[in-house]
Amino acid sequence: MTQNNHSGHVMAMEASSTITLSDVAQAAGVSVSTASRALNGLDAKYRISRSTAEEVRRVAGELGFRPNQAARAFRSQRSGLVGVVVPDIANPFFAAIAREVTLAAEQHQYSILIADSQESTLREQNLLQEFVSRQVEALVVCPVGVECQHLVAIHQSNLPLVLVDRVFPQCEMMQVTSQHRTGAQLAAELLLANGHRHIGVLQGLPGTLPNDERLQGLRETLHSVGIPFDSEFVDGNNFTEVSGYESATRLLSRHPEITAFFALSTPNALGALRASAGLGRSVPDDLSIMTFDDSPFADFMRIPLSTVCQDVQKLGEQAASIVVSALRDGKMPPPTLQQFQVTVVQRSSIESARL
Repeated sequence: MTQNNHSGHVMAMEASSTITLSDVAQAAGVSVSTASRALNGLDAKYRISRSTAEEVRRVAGELGFRPNQAARAFRSQRSGLVGVVVPDIANPFFAAIAREVTLAAEQHQYSILIADSQESTLREQNLLQEFVSRQVEALVVCPVGVECQHLVAIHQSNLPLVLVDRVFPQCEMMQVTSQHRTGAQLAAELLLANGHRHIGVLQGLPGTLPNDERLQGLRETLHSVGIPFDSEFVDGNNFTEVSGYESATRLLSRHPEITAFFALSTPNALGALRASAGLGRSVPDDLSIMTFDDSPFADFMRIPLSTVCQDVQKLGEQAASIVVSALRDGKMPPPTLQQFQVTVVQRSSIESARL
């Protein structure tokens, strides 16, 4: 019965051009102060029940309530902003992470600032300093992944911070990533099952956890079946199409016996497709390609890419959940490294090796 009354309020107010906090409070059947605290993530601090807080947020969403950010920051000394930094927004994987964090944070009335570090640790440091100066309340960072001292300093300042993907196991922070080594093992097993023994590796940024863990997974799987891991079959220096193209061209020129590529990212795989075409190697007829990271277009290409899929939605949602909970509770949870499962999807970019 209460729900119907709230819906009636919502319908009656839809014609209003400007929705106020008082409108939200009235529609939710709570006081203005309770509505304000719920929308500002202070429900736990003021012992507002979860059901009441969720009802206030639901009603605010239905009404299209948009708080005045400047006024809210002035009154509460809170900006309502969460900063997100990724190394390459053009990379479908990081674009998807940013999207999922945005969607999850907006459900809790936080706005998102997104920045691209362009695979530069120095730029990443400068962006984070800029975000801190803008008084963001929390940070979600997909680091370049080579240095972590500046991230440790932010963590020690008690600003809620979560790292995603290229994490640092040696650093005690909240970190969310995938099972990169397991994924590479599954990829290698699929290539081996299709008879491939000469596998070229198109790596990303050496020294980053995803890159090195994926290489290690491949190395371990080859070793388990008595195939030596040859570093001469590894090339590349970044998770980009250009790196994939250049490294695939070099490897195929030096080692024409290669029958399959394991690209450590989708952009690397796209570069390999162009390189193979330029060298007259048909995919998948005489060259198979396996990649890591799935993307929305991988299944719609002329040659759909076989891939190790990361659960991008879960990664983004978990990162947002951690920072929102920290803001609500007033403290970060104990540092942990969370690794999510991956799955393998075989598409038509892999065929049996022609021996």
